[in-house]
Amino acid sequence: MMVLDCHVRRRQVLGAVAGSAGLAALTGCGLFGSDPEPAPPPDALQPVLDEALTLAAAYERAVVASPDLAARLSPMALDHRAHATELAKLIGATLPSGGASGPPTESGTDALAELRKAEQSALKTATAACKAAPGERAALVGSIAAARAAHAEALR
Repeated sequence: MMVLDCHVRRRQVLGAVAGSAGLAALTGCGLFGSDPEPAPPPDALQPVLDEALTLAAAYERAVVASPDLAARLSPMALDHRAHATELAKLIGATLPSGGASGPPTESGTDALAELRKAEQSALKTATAACKAAPGERAALVGSIAAARAAHAEALR
């Protein structure tokens, strides 16, 4: 009887150990309602990307409103689209499809003044991002900041 009693106890202990190991594994995988992992924070360059898309769309709307400005403004819209493409590759973002959307842009001098104001605001964002970016990102963001400064001056 003693031998049988030892085997029963050993089986109970082994079963209990195996069961708690399995329970711990299931708990670790979230089966029992553990809190989900929080979403990662947005990339620090996301605002620079968002502004590049916004600026490109603003230039495209201005060209539609004032076709006589196309030769002057279209290259700047293309610059911002190129910046958005490179930023999206760098941070692993997907660019939205579609062209210029939003309210129509005013024509002529008012449109140029609004675009210049938008470039100056976006320049501040790009400059701050460049200062905070690690070396491998700073070159791209610095060139974007320089382009925004050049665009603002070209719109005078």
